[in-house]
Amino acid sequence: MDLQHLQRDTVNGGYMASKTLVGIALALVISVAGASPLAAATASGQESQPTIAKRIGTVKAINGNSLTLAQTSGPDVSVTVQPGARVLRLAPGDKDLKNATSLQLADLHVGDTVRVRGTGSADGNSISALEVIVITQAAVAAVGDQIKQDWQKRGVGGRVESVDAAGGTITLTIPSLTAKKSIAVHTTKDTVVYRYAPDSAKSEDAKKSSLSEIQSGDQLRARGSKNADGTEITAEEIYAGVFPQYAGTVKSVDAASGLLTVQDLASKKTVQVKISPDSQLHKIPSEMAQMFAMRLKGMAAGTPGAARGSQTDARPAGAANSQAPSPAGSSWSGGGGAGGMRSGGPPDFQRILSRMPSNTLMDMNLQKGDAVIILATEGTATSPHTAITLLSGVEPILQAAPSASQAMMLTPWNLGGGGQVGEASQ
Repeated sequence: MDLQHLQRDTVNGGYMASKTLVGIALALVISVAGASPLAAATASGQESQPTIAKRIGTVKAINGNSLTLAQTSGPDVSVTVQPGARVLRLAPGDKDLKNATSLQLADLHVGDTVRVRGTGSADGNSISALEVIVITQAAVAAVGDQIKQDWQKRGVGGRVESVDAAGGTITLTIPSLTAKKSIAVHTTKDTVVYRYAPDSAKSEDAKKSSLSEIQSGDQLRARGSKNADGTEITAEEIYAGVFPQYAGTVKSVDAASGLLTVQDLASKKTVQVKISPDSQLHKIPSEMAQMFAMRLKGMAAGTPGAARGSQTDARPAGAANSQAPSPAGSSWSGGGGAGGMRSGGPPDFQRILSRMPSNTLMDMNLQKGDAVIILATEGTATSPHTAITLLSGVEPILQAAPSASQAMMLTPWNLGGGGQVGEASQ
């Protein structure tokens, strides 16, 4: 199984992993099934041989020669590694044990993904292992980095404007404070389509789908081969879903239950949003919000240089000679890139947000009437929306450009930290 196959089976958002990076490791260790003397013993059909069992999961605990293995489904398994057992490490992409590296049991760490084979107990909850095949955390991380880089290079993301089912083409628009950009996403018979669950933004909860289920207004991310100017892409895989965005004012907060009630400014409707442990909550410092607002106003008015940052105009007042760190640890430089200020373009909100720490609902101290921008899951008839990202301190930004929420919340897939959707879609 080479990297291309792994990339076809996995995506990063992130970063997205089609069934998590642990799933990548599981796929690797499963691919080497049967490549051991134990497999031959099982295949021989000798009734005198004890039952050979195998389990796959992540190492939860290590105590001497005993491991506790957490399976992706089912109860934990107790593993006793027998003296003389083979302990082998596979490199990412390898499927042949002859290329594996021998390890000592002491080389294993909590979090490593393993497949163990040996004599199983009657209840299936313990194994006396004669073979341990390891995919280390470092190996999984290396694959994740490769996938991340591939998404940044060959990925696009935006809002679905139209779907031509007959021609197999989806037209995306990328929300922007300046000129609108459109991208044609072409599908083939080999394109794999996933749809996000209505109550989750996690790719591991997404289900196989089809082009016919993609609708106008969906958020969509695709990875594949792009043309020279990035206006077309032939997709190898697509993830789509409904992720509503709200710019509104707080009506009530129940920090104990994690429920927030907001009046949406656009629809005037009251929306209930649940805050989960995965929700990213950020309070934008007032000087940063004012800076954004000034730049947005300048862009709207067509002020010369308004969209072009500089070392001096991008800093808050009095900060030019300050040695103190900038809010959230980000740079205020307008040179483009590191600080989120693109030279010759609007602020890169996503890059700045990725550098801001996430708060709890209690820390946010939201009050009735506070302005917020929220990116949320679709929700169901029986459950409220779940916040993916919530921003407070945005009053100056919304006053300067009410549509700014669309650009600030471009897509949900990079909000867990990591790559920028804006970069992927350039």
